[in-house]
Amino acid sequence: MELRQIQYFIEVAKREHMTDAADALHVAQSAVSRQIVNLEAELGVNLFIREGRNIRLTHIGQMFLGKMEQAIDVIEQAKREIEENLDPRKGTVRIGFPSSLAAYLLPSVVSAFRKEYPDVNFQLHQGSYHYLIDRVIRGDIDMALLGPIPKEEPRVKSEILFLENLVALLPANHTLAKKQSIALADLRHDAFILSPQGYILRDLVVNACKQHGFEPQVGFEGMDIDAIKGLVSAGLGVTLLPEITLIDSLPRSTVKIVVDEPRVNRTVGIIIPKDRVLMPTELLFYEFVRNFFDRLSGYQQ
Repeated sequence: MELRQIQYFIEVAKREHMTDAADALHVAQSAVSRQIVNLEAELGVNLFIREGRNIRLTHIGQMFLGKMEQAIDVIEQAKREIEENLDPRKGTVRIGFPSSLAAYLLPSVVSAFRKEYPDVNFQLHQGSYHYLIDRVIRGDIDMALLGPIPKEEPRVKSEILFLENLVALLPANHTLAKKQSIALADLRHDAFILSPQGYILRDLVVNACKQHGFEPQVGFEGMDIDAIKGLVSAGLGVTLLPEITLIDSLPRSTVKIVVDEPRVNRTVGIIIPKDRVLMPTELLFYEFVRNFFDRLSGYQQ
């Protein structure tokens, strides 16, 4: 069994079409077909059911696909380890992040790191809170920036980088718009614009409101930070957002106001898998991130 056969098999299995797989691999369709036939002959089983021009995996083919994807992952991991041990400054970091950290924090950290290590490559993966935690655990990504960091997930190691306040974002014509600061209870009769059910940012806001005597009336939901900002800008409600999301992009016709009774905040940090040692380039970036925020904290004190 050759590595090329495995790669061709995985591509055909994903696309369920020989021609599409050949196009993706930049080889002739006849070459792909021949390698699949040779692989099936060697294994002594049919991996695919042929249905005209389309094909689909047999039950054995589905089992074989899972094993071969694991094998390719192991091979790719071994190649990365060799390359990074030869020179950690030329490896790859796979990092995940939520939309609330996409506009300012992540670009700032990566840009600062690349000034010192310009040859390191990054694979950036944006996703929801629980999705990113799961991908770190599974090994699909090396680490993730998150807010808040998970407290009760034993399969990851969490490092707090800083504590961040949530601030109120109100339409410019709101009756509280000229205030320097407000109490959270001042918004008890407003329609809130929040993330959908199951999103961590929604949980933070709802729990804070409940702790202070009311449950927020959710008028609209936004799938990401920009959508929420846009709905507030349109005058459809109010929201609470992490302050970092408004550093460079306060929407038109809105005002940002401090919530000081009580302060609503979240931890922001980085998570890595607990059961896997970071490879050299990953460790280089991880330590850089920790030192980067230690220095920032020192400047602010």
